[in-house]
Amino acid sequence: MSEHQHGTMSTYEHEKTYKGFIKLGKITIGICIAILVFLVIYAA
Repeated sequence: MSEHQHGTMSTYEHEKTYKGFIKLGKITIGICIAILVFLVIYAA
């Protein structure tokens, strides 16, 4: 493994990963809401 040097990490990679995480969270929440709406409509 290479040595870590403080202050050399790319913030671009951090932002890209964070945006991907937020996007995945939004998609997951949307799917959960869609499933709940489907169950409310067709579960009776």
